[in-house]
Amino acid sequence: MAVDIVMPQMGESIFEGTITKWLKKPGDKVERDEPLFEISTDKVDAEIPSPSAGVLKEIKVSEGQTVPIQTVVGVIDAASAAASSAPAPAKAAAPAPAKAPAAAAPAPAISRPAASAPPAAPVASTSASSSSSSERIHSSPLVRRMAKEHGIDLSTIEGTGAGGRISKQDIEAVIAAGGVPAAAPAYSAPAPAAISRPAAPPSPAAAPGTQVHVVLENAVPREKMYFGNYEVHPMSAMRQRIAEHMVASKRVSAHVYSVDEIDMTKVAALRAKSKDEFEKRYETKLTFMPFFVKAAVAGLRAFPTLNASLDGTNVILHKEINVGIAVALDWGLLVPVVKNADEKNILGIQRNMNDLAERARSKRLKPEEVQESTFSITNPGVFGGLFGLPVISQPNVGILGLGAIEKRPVVINDSIAIRSMCYVTLSYDHRVVDGAVAHQFLHKVKETLENWSEPVL
Repeated sequence: MAVDIVMPQMGESIFEGTITKWLKKPGDKVERDEPLFEISTDKVDAEIPSPSAGVLKEIKVSEGQTVPIQTVVGVIDAASAAASSAPAPAKAAAPAPAKAPAAAAPAPAISRPAASAPPAAPVASTSASSSSSSERIHSSPLVRRMAKEHGIDLSTIEGTGAGGRISKQDIEAVIAAGGVPAAAPAYSAPAPAAISRPAAPPSPAAAPGTQVHVVLENAVPREKMYFGNYEVHPMSAMRQRIAEHMVASKRVSAHVYSVDEIDMTKVAALRAKSKDEFEKRYETKLTFMPFFVKAAVAGLRAFPTLNASLDGTNVILHKEINVGIAVALDWGLLVPVVKNADEKNILGIQRNMNDLAERARSKRLKPEEVQESTFSITNPGVFGGLFGLPVISQPNVGILGLGAIEKRPVVINDSIAIRSMCYVTLSYDHRVVDGAVAHQFLHKVKETLENWSEPVL
């Protein structure tokens, strides 16, 4: 019995995904729920299990292709013993979207066949698609956000996606062509140079079947980028999304940075004293990060302007405190979210963080676990960095960067002492947050950590 393998829906707002890697090849035996292929969406990377035991008979969607949900991406010749327990997913929705890869062909500026030149700065399409309510323009939240950024009227664009939806490929094609006149952009007082972008030169081609979406215009002619001896490595789907999100954040938010130094001696001594008993009692390691999360929560409670988002000229002050924690992976970066961090103690935060980090590394995160952050923390110090100036994770208006905790000589009461010191930086959106508030927030974080009083056991 043939069992269809379909592109799953990895969240309510996700309507397409990119196959990044097939873990099996035609002819291989597979067990039910055994990882079969990897996908990348606008939210997470994930391993998709086999819907049935049997033999992988056919791969219909190759690596690098982006297709709508419910598209049949492969077929399993199910083993007779597993056939009864592994019914095939509904096929009714599959035939129409199965042609989606071919439907992308009418956008020549977006999908390109192979050529001699190597790829420049591509970003793969992983955005979701949904229906807008008022004007019945079919587009995803990401597409609508990009349209706002660039002052593009979506009603002037003819969508090439299923059902006439406007895909990210469509909006990027318009941006690359110089944009479409529209009403005033929703973002307040953006820098003209950051929004008005000249048409980009043709980008080099990618491998056959790969969708390439140009986000950055090259500062120098393409012919001057390739010289001497060099290797070309195509960006992974995740790397492309990171590039897109970072460029969008720098374009949208007015980044300003503040730096402070915190004496972590008291926290370091408490952790050193408690970490063995903590791990023995709770079966999880105690790191410095939950202390910083608790300190950030104290700062956000005192200065809620940093626990906010900006929608045009409206500042949204969030009641929940959901802290995104950047997790470095071998293949990129994810920011899973500790929800309601203000309601958790050190143990609760540590367990939540360890669970999220582990599942991020094993590609088992759910889309909702990387959504709805209200503030973010990143830790370049764990790799030895003195401090960093991180890019704001949209739609947040602030991100805290942690430097390395190291012993340094400092002056205390006119005497030199050896203390465990740490630089912290705050990147904040100056459209919402003023410097005075940013420094008061940092001072609250500093005060909380230097005068730590909460027990950990």
